[in-house]
This record gives sequence, C-alpha cells and structure tokens, in this order.
Amino acid sequence: MMANQISQEQVQTREELKKKKSEAKRKKREQKIEKQSMKRVRIRLIPIWLRIILFVILLAASLAGGLLVGYGVIGDGKPTDVFQKETWTHIIDLVKKGK
Repeated sequence: MMANQISQEQVQTREELKKKKSEAKRKKREQKIEKQSMKRVRIRLIPIWLRIILFVILLAASLAGGLLVGYGVIGDGKPTDVFQKETWTHIIDLVKKGK
C-alpha cells in the first residue's frame, strides 16, 4: 500500500527525463567550451630561437673542447695547435697517405 502512495510530483514522464538529461549534457558541453576558451597561455623562460642559438654555441664549444683534449692530452701535442691550418693539412696528408 505504501508503494502506491507515491505523490504525483515524484512521477516523471520519459519526455521530462530526456529533457533533464539533454539539459545536463548541454551544461557539461558549455563548461567544456569555457575551459577551452580560458586556456592558459604559456610564456617560455627561454624562447625557442634563443634555445637554438645556445644549442649551436654549446655544440661548437664541446667540439672545440673535444679537439683540445684529444690533440693536447691524448695526442701529446700542444693543445692550441689544434686550431692551426698546418696541423689539419698534416692530419689530412697522413690519412690520404694511408690509402
């Protein structure tokens, strides 16, 4: 008998349920659009162009450091001689002579 005493306010038609469901979906969609429009803009600490320049500079420095260590420490030569043209022509002549 209690089950039959449901008030008229609690009973909903299918149309009302569909309407509530579509309303909830619409609100969710609107919130998603709001989030996208309020997307945070990222400001980089170091710009891309500066990163590329720094990379090239560090690459050149590591190459020069490697040449200095390789020729001066490992090769028992004077480290600053690695930047002279005569050194490289001598190395190239040695390589070509071996062929």
